[in-house]
Amino acid sequence: MGLVDTHTHLDSFARNGTLPAALQRAAAAGVEAMVTIGTDTDDWALYRDLAGAHQGRVHYTVGLHPCSVGADWAERVAQLESFWGRAASPFAAAPHLKPVALGETGLDRFHLPKEPAEAEKILGWQKAAFAEQLALMKRLDCPLVVHSRGAFAECVAMIDAAGVDWRKVVFHCFTEGVAEMAELTKRGGFGSFTGIITYKTADNVRAAALAQGLDRLMIETDAPYLTPMPHRGKPNEVSYLRHTAEYCAGLFKVSLEELAVRTTANARRFFSI
Repeated sequence: MGLVDTHTHLDSFARNGTLPAALQRAAAAGVEAMVTIGTDTDDWALYRDLAGAHQGRVHYTVGLHPCSVGADWAERVAQLESFWGRAASPFAAAPHLKPVALGETGLDRFHLPKEPAEAEKILGWQKAAFAEQLALMKRLDCPLVVHSRGAFAECVAMIDAAGVDWRKVVFHCFTEGVAEMAELTKRGGFGSFTGIITYKTADNVRAAALAQGLDRLMIETDAPYLTPMPHRGKPNEVSYLRHTAEYCAGLFKVSLEELAVRTTANARRFFSI
């Protein structure tokens, strides 16, 4: 049995010296590979280096998270393409160290300031940064990892307008319902699921996962956030993906082995890993 964590953040583990032990625990739990997700300039090169040090086990993405967007967003977004080796830059990666996707990027209304004018200004920056990254995704023809919080319809509309290949789009940490999942699947897009699916109050998330189906299911930790049951309340880590997998196996009424085979195949196909 081998699982793939399609969305994690390894920067805190790397910086506090706990990554080797966390990777050992992940392997013991059956996690054979993971995708560590870029959010800003301070983790892109770190993740590229981690992917180089753990080839085949750690893959990485680069992107500007909506909560990282500021007035200088354009300067930072302009650095992204160099990771695919398309421009002369100290960030330029060797072919085998190219990112497996662009992102995470998108829109986040939840964390906007309370003051309306300031919120609108920042949301405007988020939309501009997202649009620029959508244009880059289309140019690179690569997968896209979307962060959407309180802005699902707006994100869908912007992706539609960009004219990208929806089959290469995943909305990570999907917490919407069946109707929203239908909007993704009819376009060819995906939703991936975190430990939230194990929470008692997450009936809508479970319904959305079932509506998408096992043949399209991908699972993630979003570590160190969103820890699944039975460890909710503690920092999350990649090894806890097994708890989400076990829960989803019960939800879909299949064995853990079948759940692992299906979700791993979906993840490897989507990210080409």
